[in-house]
Order: sequence, then C-alpha cells, then structure tokens
Amino acid sequence: MSNPETLSYAKTHEWVKREDNGELTVGITDHAQDLLGDLVFAELPAVGSHITAAEPCMLLESVKAASDIYMPLSGEVVAVNQALEGTPELVNEDAFGDGWLFKIKADDIEDIDSLLSASAYELLLDE
Repeated sequence: MSNPETLSYAKTHEWVKREDNGELTVGITDHAQDLLGDLVFAELPAVGSHITAAEPCMLLESVKAASDIYMPLSGEVVAVNQALEGTPELVNEDAFGDGWLFKIKADDIEDIDSLLSASAYELLLDE
C-alpha cells in the first residue's frame, strides 16, 4: 500500500492528518502495522492528557510483541478511537482509515511542517 500524499509522517511510523476543525488525527502507517503483525490489544492514551512530541503515548500489542506508539507533535489528546478497544485489528485492516488511533489539538499547528512528506517517508523506508 502506498502512503497517502495528503498525510504527514513521523520517522517512528506514525501518520498525521490535518482535519478541517484544526484537530490532527494520528495513526500508524501500513508499513508499521505490517511489522507488528496481528494486533490483539490497544492501550489508548487518556483523553485530556497532554503529551510531548516523541514521547511514548500508547501501546499496541500484537501476537508478536508489544510496541510503543510515539506522539508525533506536542499536544492534548481530544479523542480516541473507541472501536479499537474491542477490535484492535482495525489497524491491520485499514491503517489509514478506520484504524486511526487518536486525535490531538497541537500546541503549535506549524510543528506539522517538521514531519515528513509521503515521498520522504518512503525514502526512509528504503534505507
């Protein structure tokens, strides 16, 4: 699966989508979910928590291992994907859609410019 050009990417394999209301939706890339394997549990961040960029903010557990997910930009968690609590495999099935993880209100929306474009992220994967 190719990485959508409309998203921004962190080197730690999270994607960020700017929503019309100013919030940012965060998920993991198809590459990341493929490396993790079949997901069996998602420990989502608490709504209302403030997390600094690059800090671990949640956990995804697969049949292979448990992996930290990192906050791509500093901000407050304003929503989580409740569907993942019962069906974490949504991340495997639709990493760029129904498998989104959480939404944030960034401290500084301009920080999104520090993330990678789809083509830069794909170059990172080729290294």
